[in-house]
Amino acid sequence: MVHTFPLTLPAAMVESHRIDLTAKPSDGWHFDAFDVAAAPSGDTYVLYGARRYRAAYDAPRDPVRQDFTYGVVTRFDPDGSPVDTVLFAQPHPDGSPSGMPEAGDMTIAVLPDGTVALSDRTGGTFLVSADLSRLLESWAMPHSWMAETAGTGDPYAAGLSVTPSGRLLGVAAEFRLDDRAGAAPNTVVVSEPGSTLVPGTKTVLRAIASLDDRDGRQTEADLRPHVRFRGAPVGRGNRPSPSLTELVSAYARTGYAYRDCTLGRPAPLGDDLFVVPVLSRTFRSGNRGGDFTFALLDDQGRLTGRLEGLHLYEDSPFTGSCFTVVGDPYRGRAYHLNRYGLYTWSSDGRLRARAATEDKAFRALTHFALMACTPAGELLLVHRKQNLLLRIPVPHDPADLPSAVATALRTYGSRRTALKKRFAPVNWHWTEGTARLHRL
Repeated sequence: MVHTFPLTLPAAMVESHRIDLTAKPSDGWHFDAFDVAAAPSGDTYVLYGARRYRAAYDAPRDPVRQDFTYGVVTRFDPDGSPVDTVLFAQPHPDGSPSGMPEAGDMTIAVLPDGTVALSDRTGGTFLVSADLSRLLESWAMPHSWMAETAGTGDPYAAGLSVTPSGRLLGVAAEFRLDDRAGAAPNTVVVSEPGSTLVPGTKTVLRAIASLDDRDGRQTEADLRPHVRFRGAPVGRGNRPSPSLTELVSAYARTGYAYRDCTLGRPAPLGDDLFVVPVLSRTFRSGNRGGDFTFALLDDQGRLTGRLEGLHLYEDSPFTGSCFTVVGDPYRGRAYHLNRYGLYTWSSDGRLRARAATEDKAFRALTHFALMACTPAGELLLVHRKQNLLLRIPVPHDPADLPSAVATALRTYGSRRTALKKRFAPVNWHWTEGTARLHRL
């Protein structure tokens, strides 16, 4: 059934820092949802960040009013009630450092044994217990500019997802690609069937595609033993060929459309089929109408097609930077939401339905971000301003999706009103104090 619940802030955090929930981003207050993951048990994990920043000369001496940066993960039960919340990145009240020292635009995944995996874009990966009470493993990357360019750190993989059989799908970041500084997400990787990611052991990841093969500046220090191709670490000429840039150029309008392109987060459409977003270079003047490809790759790196039916201008994901593609590997479907519509495809790349936001019934979709699809077949959308999560059951026939979405949007308003009476939010910030609060 359609369900709506709020993304809550711990009351203890709001009180201890005396957070002014009426503040705006221009005042230095930010609250952003980064990612959502659904467990087979029906629990939903939401990853978001809370940050307060003032210019140094304007920062008060009172410690409870000074700057802070928190990463936050909340576990919600199937009814949408918060059960556990964990805070990280910000030092503990006694001054001791957090076991996860950085917080930013990370991703979250739930492993087959219930362990929660968090990862950043450079491959720093953290394993947390299912109840969010313990940090089980930390494969961290230093976040200073000099450390990144030097290739130091102990990364695993970025943008992790899990297939129905438990295979890991993600991206490995690489150093010294052509003239790029720091680590860049570059190689699509997948674990072998039957392998398991556990604390203390890095499961080997097999490279199936590389975006950029200009690796002549790499040294032995840039190679990662757990990311392999043909039995050896990826790098210094040992990588899948032709490059993903070359493969998707078959769809390009010009020969240079994908020069210096970027790699999006891969999504599983099955145990051996994945959709990989490839996006042309972003320009300050805007990229609407620019080239993009949602490529279909099998687990051997073969390009089997792409998600068809998108117009480069009228369906552009560059407006608002809506690059997420969500996979439902249990039913072989892909979903994408941008400012112009919600789309669904079958695993062969055929566009099965489109709910256009120019239609009044779907106009509210422009305020939502598509985050995930649950194992039960429900789309999870987050309202960017109202900080509410909307759960929409997907119908058996993909062609019926627009009707299901229209029904969900019609009921959203009444459910939101009921939640406002219950929580009394301030400026669409929802606070609660019932969930168990942990710190890493």
